[in-house]
Amino acid sequence: MKKSLVFSALFIIFCMTVHSQENDSILKETNTKTRTKSDDDFKTLFGNNRSQGAYGAFSFGYTEVDNIQAMTFGGKFEWIVSHSLGFGFGGTGFINEYHWDDNLQRDVFLTGGYGGFIIEPILLPKFPVHLSFPVTLGAGGISYITKENQDYHNMIEDSEVFLVAEPSAELEFNITRHFRLAAGASYRFTTPFDIGMSGATPVSSDAIESWTYTLTFKFGRF
Repeated sequence: MKKSLVFSALFIIFCMTVHSQENDSILKETNTKTRTKSDDDFKTLFGNNRSQGAYGAFSFGYTEVDNIQAMTFGGKFEWIVSHSLGFGFGGTGFINEYHWDDNLQRDVFLTGGYGGFIIEPILLPKFPVHLSFPVTLGAGGISYITKENQDYHNMIEDSEVFLVAEPSAELEFNITRHFRLAAGASYRFTTPFDIGMSGATPVSSDAIESWTYTLTFKFGRF
């Protein structure tokens, strides 16, 4: 009788142990699938990325100002809503090369900047390579500068302000969880203005209404 009770107790303990191990195995498998699904939810080139948040960025670019080669440099900060819509603020500066003005008989160049509110729809943000379409709406200024031949000092001869709208298209790469690289093109539209000095070749707003090609480095939580 005692042996039967002992065997029965051992059998019950064995069954309970097996059942517990099966439950643990099922729970681990469920957790693994959940983690896998979550990890695979957002894809990057070098690992998995994070969800919505905010980011800061800086950029360098090439454009033409008054049909002269020019460099741009900029920065911005944006909040990201539901992975697919960014909004924030940013600014861009530009400067073109020294060029000879026959009327003034000296070197001149144009420089300035603009900035304002940015809205950025993002298409398929969870894919490692995707598109975004930033639009900048704001204001800016431009200066007409001459270089004195004798002492090489730069003189601001004239300045003007303008309103600006700049739609863009960017090809974005999710490099890591916190870093994106974007190659883009944009076009500046401005309100009319004229800038220059007496006797100089006049410069109008058409001088900065042109294409810009940029490389942007974005750091944050996307």
